[in-house]
Amino acid sequence: MGLNRLDFGIIALYLTGITLFGLHFRKKQRSLRDYFLAGREIPWWAIALSIVAAETSTLTIISIPGLAYDTNLTFLQVVIGYVVGRIVIAFLLLPHYFRGDLFTAYELIDRRFGPKLRSLTAGLFLLTRAAAEGVRVYAVSIVVSIALGTGELASIAIITLLTLIYTFEGGLAAVIWTDVVQTAIYVGGTLIGMATILHLVPGGWTAIHAAAASAGKLQVFDFRAGLRLPYTFWSGVIGGTFLTVASHGTDQLIVQRLLAARGQKQSSTALVTSGVAVLFQFALFLIVGTMLWAYYGGTRTQFSGPDRIYPTFIVKHMPHGISGLLIAAILAAAMSNLSAALNSLSSSAVMDFYARLRPATDERQRMRLARTATFLWALVLFALAVIALHRTGRVVEVGLQIASVAYGALLGAFLLGVLTRRANQSGAMVGMFFGFAVELYLWLWTQVPWTWWVMVGTAVTFGVGWVVSAMLTTSQAQENR
Repeated sequence: MGLNRLDFGIIALYLTGITLFGLHFRKKQRSLRDYFLAGREIPWWAIALSIVAAETSTLTIISIPGLAYDTNLTFLQVVIGYVVGRIVIAFLLLPHYFRGDLFTAYELIDRRFGPKLRSLTAGLFLLTRAAAEGVRVYAVSIVVSIALGTGELASIAIITLLTLIYTFEGGLAAVIWTDVVQTAIYVGGTLIGMATILHLVPGGWTAIHAAAASAGKLQVFDFRAGLRLPYTFWSGVIGGTFLTVASHGTDQLIVQRLLAARGQKQSSTALVTSGVAVLFQFALFLIVGTMLWAYYGGTRTQFSGPDRIYPTFIVKHMPHGISGLLIAAILAAAMSNLSAALNSLSSSAVMDFYARLRPATDERQRMRLARTATFLWALVLFALAVIALHRTGRVVEVGLQIASVAYGALLGAFLLGVLTRRANQSGAMVGMFFGFAVELYLWLWTQVPWTWWVMVGTAVTFGVGWVVSAMLTTSQAQENR
């Protein structure tokens, strides 16, 4: 069927409207506190929706349905871990973040260990977040190229430029409030998409449920044991918990939103509420994939990859108007995630590096630098997305793999800081080195699925860091005798 003028009009209206809405917040950016933390005046419900939007990229919307199309609903076991992990963060890490006036997650590391480890953890965040985000930006080019026929390179450029405009000007306030709008758009669009698929499949939900159940597509829990199975109850819940404690407790992308709340209680409420919303959301996208499997009869011959199934269906089979709305919904998720990445990368680069080296810089110069850093990170992510153009497979798993490689080392260092008094900076740095090396080994040279990497990396970092710290303390004590 393809898109018509109505669809293109809806997409253009959305892109123009959301950019202008984000620009509306420019006047409120008078200091770094305004630009990076939205003046710490954001209500909990807006932060909750922004957290959901920040972790819901185009990867989620196009790749999770493709995952369900190929397999079943067992990915939900990982999402259960996402909820558990948020509860752990609320009790374990948030109290530490709200002791003092912090701008980034890595200032907590500086306060506990020192500036060297802060630089190491912040640098690791910048490296892996940029790499993972490059894959996410690439994912949107799949949708835009299918829908608009612009080519993947031009698609990446269009979305990056439009997102940069309002993020550059409006800071975190623009990011969060556009996230709220964009979450409503892509969730609403997905619900409309589900209703359309139900209408197109003869027999509706009854027929879909019967076919999917007989083929084992509705399986949620898998209690088998085995380190090579990515989506079992054990790897999903345990791995999902460790992944979330790392991604939402040590990654500036999410921690920055938590620090923008009006207090610790509101921050905790936002975090836990976002977990319930994410569980609903992933279930929604997985069911869409199952419904598409029923519609296409389970065939994959007409698709070059699983990530193209849902966007191709939208463009070719959705009624005009609805297809435009759904493409706009996918772009909403892409722009919200990209804007979050730009602002968090900029905040860490400025606060964890430049501001420490140039503490005497006045607020106006820092604001100018913050916007410059946002622009430069947009160029970096654009370049990384272009590099990712030739990557195949389910991109949601590629993005999670890249992030997971560093999360274990980061979480291990944070746990050494909040759970022990004996750990010191040198020991934690050695632990991070070993933890990161082990995770790289798991990624490049083993068949151990990504769901286990964060747990293993955390355990290695914590264990080695604690032992080395103890050895160094004993050695120093002996020298002082």
